[in-house]
Order: sequence, then C-alpha cells, then structure tokens
Amino acid sequence: MARVYVGMCADLVHHGHINIIREASKLGDVTVGLLTDEAIASYKRVPLLSYEHRKAIIEGMKGVSSVIPQDTLDYVPNLLKVKPDYVVHGSDWKTGVQQQTRARVIEALKRWGGKLVEPEYTEGVSSTQLIRDALQIGTTPDLRRKKLRRLLELKPIVRILEVHNGLTARIVEKTRIVEGDTAREFDGMWVSSLTDSAAKGKPDTGAVDFTSRLATIEQIVDISTKPIVVDADNGGLTENFVFLVKSLERHGVSAVIIEDKTGPKRNSLFGTDVRQTQDDVDAFSEKVLSGKRAQVTEDFMIIARIESFILKKGLDDALMRARSYIDAGADGIMIHSREKDPGEILEFAAEYRKLALRVPLVAVPSTYCAITEEELMEAGVNIVIYANHLLRSAYPAMVRTAESILKHHRCLEAGQECLPIADILTLIPGAGE
Repeated sequence: MARVYVGMCADLVHHGHINIIREASKLGDVTVGLLTDEAIASYKRVPLLSYEHRKAIIEGMKGVSSVIPQDTLDYVPNLLKVKPDYVVHGSDWKTGVQQQTRARVIEALKRWGGKLVEPEYTEGVSSTQLIRDALQIGTTPDLRRKKLRRLLELKPIVRILEVHNGLTARIVEKTRIVEGDTAREFDGMWVSSLTDSAAKGKPDTGAVDFTSRLATIEQIVDISTKPIVVDADNGGLTENFVFLVKSLERHGVSAVIIEDKTGPKRNSLFGTDVRQTQDDVDAFSEKVLSGKRAQVTEDFMIIARIESFILKKGLDDALMRARSYIDAGADGIMIHSREKDPGEILEFAAEYRKLALRVPLVAVPSTYCAITEEELMEAGVNIVIYANHLLRSAYPAMVRTAESILKHHRCLEAGQECLPIADILTLIPGAGE
C-alpha cells in the first residue's frame, strides 16, 4: 500500500480531524505524526492534553495504522524517515502561521516524487477556536496551579509579564503576535508588590497589606486562565508565611517569590542607597522549609529571591545562599541585580550551572533591559519576568491624556492616546453578550 503521512496536534479532536484521516486512509496506509508537547509549545500554547493522552486517542481512531512523535513543527525530519507517497493536510495551512511549514513539505516531497493532498478545510470548526471558547469559560484553581510546572517542562524559557488589576490581566491573556511560523505570547502573570502598591497610590513599603493584595489576585483570577506568580516581599514572619502559602495555593496561584531580606520593606532597586538588611541564611532557609511543609499540593512552587548583588555581597555569597535555599526545598532561585549591565547575572548563571543540585533559575531584567530572552536562555535562565512594564507604560499615556484635556478644553485631541471604547469592551469576557 502507499504510505500516507498526516501531521496533527489533536489536542481537541473534532470531526475535521476525522475527515482528514478518512480522506488519508483512501490513499493508503496512514501514519500520524503527532506533535509532541514540546513541539506544540514551541509555536503556540501548551497543549491541554499530554502527548500520551493524545496518542491513545489517535491510535484508537479508524483508519490510523501507526502513530509516531513529530518533535518539531517542521515535518521534514519525519518525512525523510517515512518517505511517504502522500502527505495529507487540510487546506487551511495555505495561509497563516503554518504557511512556511507547508512550503518545506512540498520541497521535501519533490525528492522522491511524493504528493501533497489538501482536502478542503472543514468549515465551522477549529481546534484553536474551540479551545479559546473553553478557556473563555475559565479554569479551576487546580488546573491553573499546575501550569507553571508544565511550562517549565516544555519550554526553554517561560515569559511572564506584570499585572496589577483585571484589565492588565486581560492584556496578558490576549496579547499575541505571529512571526513567520511562530506565535508568541506571555506564558504567565507576575503580581508585583511594587505595581500593586503604586496602582493604589501607595508606596512600596508594605503599606498595602496582604488582604488587599489577595483582593487584586481575585480580580485577576476571575478573568484569566494563565499561571500566576506572586511577589510576597520577604514573606513576613515564618509562622505567618505558612498561612500565606496555603491561601495562595487555595486561590490557584502557581508560585510565590520571597526575598531574603529582613526589617522594614524597601524596594530592591534602591540598593544600598537606603538601609536594607539581608536575612541570616539559616533563618531564611527555615522559612522556605516551613512553607514547603505547609503546602498541600505538589504543584505549588516557592521561589527564593537572592539579594546578594543588590546589597553588594558578591557572587560567593549568592551561590552559598542558592545552595542552602535549594537544600531547604526551594523550587526555584531568583537572582536579582540593579546594574544596567547583565554581567553579574550572567556570571552567577554560569557558576549556578555547575551546581550538582539545581532548580529553575529566574531573572528580572528591569535594569539590564538590553539583554534578550535568547541570551538569558543560553545562560541557563528558565523564567524571565518583566516586572513593572504595564504600569510604567500606562502612567505617561494617562498623564498626556489629562494634560491634553486641560489644554484643549475638550477630549477630541486626547482621543489619539485612547483605545476605542468598543476595543476596550472586547477585553472583558461576556461584555458583548
């Protein structure tokens, strides 16, 4: 029989998939190249179902002879192995994200005289839209909480952006760009003490208590599905930190980051310009350990933030603390710097990679902002947090709008700074219903 190859994600199987396999089976023996979780995550969202679950579903479908993993969005590596007489794919990939993938398939098939067959796309059904509709309904705390660990398993670097209310959460939830055959979006949300306080007109000195912080988190949870990482400053007293862990875990938060400082809250970006005191390494390790003992699920993560560079303690102190915090059970290490040059971060990352026991490494390039995600990834960073950019970008635009209204005695000219009301409404789930 002729060899037929069908590439699929099959994260949410519908009758369009069945139609493709039916058409493919008319041509010969069907091998489905099922995209792995890593392959799907490389160009769009993390799949809802794991590779093994999706494989079991496709293997049970009539007309499928075998299922093999497709490790990349590019079909060519598998095509060179299988050398199919036919590749079958719906006509929907002639434009959009997969257009370049299609072109490479055509070139590969020419080598042995294979043929691309493109049945007409099944109208009225789309896995992407079905999943988008499902996510619009929302998620559960358990499902959300698991997502960060899954992202770390599947993606070379996890991209997180600051949010400080429900509207900014919608921006992170919906913002997506397409470059070639790759779609890029933010993987999660950072709830920062700095921006949460500033949005309320309060200083970042602990003036906003955690009851208020939880209210902000609830706004975000209500209208989003992506994982949430919370900045909890130093976590407070150890006996209080255990209750904070339980509360965040119950809300579906994926991770909390706590810094190894004591005393009155002062923002790290002040550095040694203000009085800041680093915690005793054993005391902070005990706080991490207590938090780990308090959590109920294995999904929740406690990430230890090291302030050694902020307080000019140097590389050796930072590495010593990293080892101690990991031994105490920390699920991640965040290394912080206020320098404009990323040198000390890259130096730490290089030495960190030599440790026998490591956990995911987090970087926050607020000051050393010229460094790219690719450079951080190459250095061994697993999570990059853009920690305050939505608030910082919103403030100048709002000031310009206010000044324009005062200057012109009307709001016409201010319109150039404003999003149309109809577009704002589409950010809110159910606004058009």
